[in-house]
Amino acid sequence: MAAELRLLGDQRTGGGERLLAIALCAYVGLITIWPLGQLLLTAFRPGDEGQLLGVMRDTLSSRATGRAFWNTLTLSLMSVAVSVTLGGALALAVGLLRMAFRAALSFLILMPLIIPSQVTALAWIELLGTQSPILSPLGLAPAPGSGNPLYSGFGIALVMGIEHMPLVFIAIRAALKSLPADLVEAARIAAIAPRLVLARIILPVTLPSALAGALLAFTAAVGNFGVPALLGIPGRVPMLTTLIYQRLNGFGPSAAGQVAVLALILTLMAVAALALRGLLMRHLTMRIEDGRRFRSGRRAPLWAQGLMWAAVLVIAVLPLTALVLTSLVPAIGVPFSVEVASLEQYRAVLANDAVARAFANSLMLSCAAALICALVALPLAYLATHRPGPAVAAIDLLAEAPWVVPGTVVALAMILAFLPPLPGIGVSLYGTAAIILIAYLARFLPLVLRPVAAAAQGGDPALDEAARIAGIGLSVRLGRIFAPSVLPAALAGAVLIVMTAMNELTLSALLWSSGQETIGVMVFSLQYEGNSTAAAAVSVLSTLLLFALCALADLLGRRGGDVLPWRG
Repeated sequence: MAAELRLLGDQRTGGGERLLAIALCAYVGLITIWPLGQLLLTAFRPGDEGQLLGVMRDTLSSRATGRAFWNTLTLSLMSVAVSVTLGGALALAVGLLRMAFRAALSFLILMPLIIPSQVTALAWIELLGTQSPILSPLGLAPAPGSGNPLYSGFGIALVMGIEHMPLVFIAIRAALKSLPADLVEAARIAAIAPRLVLARIILPVTLPSALAGALLAFTAAVGNFGVPALLGIPGRVPMLTTLIYQRLNGFGPSAAGQVAVLALILTLMAVAALALRGLLMRHLTMRIEDGRRFRSGRRAPLWAQGLMWAAVLVIAVLPLTALVLTSLVPAIGVPFSVEVASLEQYRAVLANDAVARAFANSLMLSCAAALICALVALPLAYLATHRPGPAVAAIDLLAEAPWVVPGTVVALAMILAFLPPLPGIGVSLYGTAAIILIAYLARFLPLVLRPVAAAAQGGDPALDEAARIAGIGLSVRLGRIFAPSVLPAALAGAVLIVMTAMNELTLSALLWSSGQETIGVMVFSLQYEGNSTAAAAVSVLSTLLLFALCALADLLGRRGGDVLPWRG
């Protein structure tokens, strides 16, 4: 009887689910498959004289391509070394020792991941520059005229390594939380030296997670645009992301084939790193039996806690402090002092129409992207958990693609797809806010889809099953049963999208046009023009707005689970 009722319910409600799946397939196809497909077709197109793969062969044989590729590879690997060293040391210290204010310490460690890359780069530029408001009074700033040491390959690797360090920290901290307490306690009872416990027990357990975090940091470094743009362009250190930007800025659509090949190289590097990560996780992850998990051991001595706080303050707080002090300088070239400090730069940027427009555009685009992504994530997560199948699994997988590949690749794909007039409409979206919004929708959908899907998997499907048997329509089941159960996760994920999209630069740098500026573009443009004090003021304002969103996301995340990195 139950089977007959279920069959009757499926006959009444299954049509709506099929239509929903078709609509989601069309949506993902429009914003993901079509643009990335255009990118592939452009990269593999013949040369000017019709030779097979002519565009690819010409681009790959270019000296500029080779130089940018090797810079990207070597500097990304160098940045990974920085990330693993810092992230591993901080994760082991926080995970193995008890110390005061651990939550605040963890948040500060994760700050480089929260702060946009262009703001991070600008903060370090101000900290280590010749006019550094912190180092100059101490006599430690570079001599005037010597240039900023960060405008170099070493500077790019250092700043990217610090920015991506939290990825390694999060991975190792998660591994430490699964460490069996019995192993560590048995070693202590046997009077085994702490260094041997670390080398023989703790490090082997955390090694797979450390490698996974390192590969994620490499993927992030390969696709990073903000740091190479602010440090590499002035320092004449080209990378693939900046070479794409410069080629499009210099030659426009005529360079589409070349930049498509460059974007394909970026994609292959990122996908190879993620594939290697998956392979290592399958073969190196240790099977740990259920049992009591390790908790922080002895209390860290005061000198160790002081050393930890000093390192974290240098990494996370000191650069932002230099940025704030620079924003208080009334004009470029004026050394900072209490006597000259003023809010003149803030008054100037707030009165600037372009800056006000950039804040309005960023808020509008990020909020619209968050709302639409949440509305799409709800039915997609519903189908993935309640009606799994090959088609739904394919949609779910393709939705991840724009987040996996570098943002520069996504932006270029949008240009190739939406630069020509749309069929049947005859209107091009290039140069409008619509193309930026579509890029946001494609790239940031996983930020809300994953937490909603995780919340849905932990729910009870009995209510939905009963409603289906009773013949209740899909829209009612989605709105009255499914949506309320995953709403906290959806809200937290939506705020995470607003936080990420509001200050992003990688997509907007290639897609913006006059009147469609974003905050990230404004910071980059002001710094590129040499107006570092105004760029610092805009960066501080955007960071304050970001911290307010962090507080809101944290409030929502208390009900939405471990959606946020500092709560995971």
